[in-house]
Amino acid sequence: MENDGGMPAELSRPRGWLLLLALLAGNVALAIGPWFVRLADTGPVSAGFWRLLLALPFLAVFARFSGQALTGIPRRTLMFVALGAVAFGLDLASWHVGIEMTRLGNATLFGNAGSIVLLLWGFILSRSLPRGTEWTAIVFALAGAAILMGRSADISTTTLIGDLFCLTAGLLYAVYLINLQGARQTIGGWSLLVWVSIFACPLLLAIALINGEPVWPNDWTPILILFISSQLVGQGLLVFSLRHFPPLVIGLALLTQPAVAALIGYQVFGEVLTLLDIAGMVLLGSALVLARGVARVRS
Repeated sequence: MENDGGMPAELSRPRGWLLLLALLAGNVALAIGPWFVRLADTGPVSAGFWRLLLALPFLAVFARFSGQALTGIPRRTLMFVALGAVAFGLDLASWHVGIEMTRLGNATLFGNAGSIVLLLWGFILSRSLPRGTEWTAIVFALAGAAILMGRSADISTTTLIGDLFCLTAGLLYAVYLINLQGARQTIGGWSLLVWVSIFACPLLLAIALINGEPVWPNDWTPILILFISSQLVGQGLLVFSLRHFPPLVIGLALLTQPAVAALIGYQVFGEVLTLLDIAGMVLLGSALVLARGVARVRS
């Protein structure tokens, strides 16, 4: 329902604006996370392990106060949650490795590429071809990714490999979401995050040890800020606010992430963006917004 100005009716009330601020704040908090992955004196995968492990007791408390059961979950459902958690653990490992190898703006955009994958997955399930805006999203995504990867290749091979790690993370995140579609209908959001963390933590620790990464931090500050900003504040505010908005608004709010990440990259790490970089980001970011909006129409 909308008011005369075309704005959703719930946003015309003070509570609606608070929900919008929560959505934006959650995205900004998530955009800050990559900064502290770089600052952590552990390895990047180890940082992901601590991010999930330290958040576990808080997630369990949130689930309890929300009335969501942590036990008595059907074995079949837990099996799908475990498979999804493996995809999420690999997603986090790949993304954190990529963060240290490419520009923060690129890492954030490619890490969110799951929206495009979900759009393509919808075509496969419906056995149909893209139409209109769907083609636009796909073309924008391909063009934006080509520009950003081409620019990364101009900088160094390492930066391009970082882009590929982050893009792989985006693909794995889509696998995670697809795999948990059934579980979401039977398990509350907080309870689901608890079980995903329980299954993903050992995987991340194993990958970190196999890679020979330092696991125990000497300076806990970046790790603590990472888990608070990304898991508690970022994920918490998104879980709280996402159900109140259509995918198009969610997609637009998502664009705050690469903008904030690119600003941090410039101010802290001296990552300068050219007009071509910005054009690639605009194209890929627009594709993400369109993909989320189209998902609403197709659902």
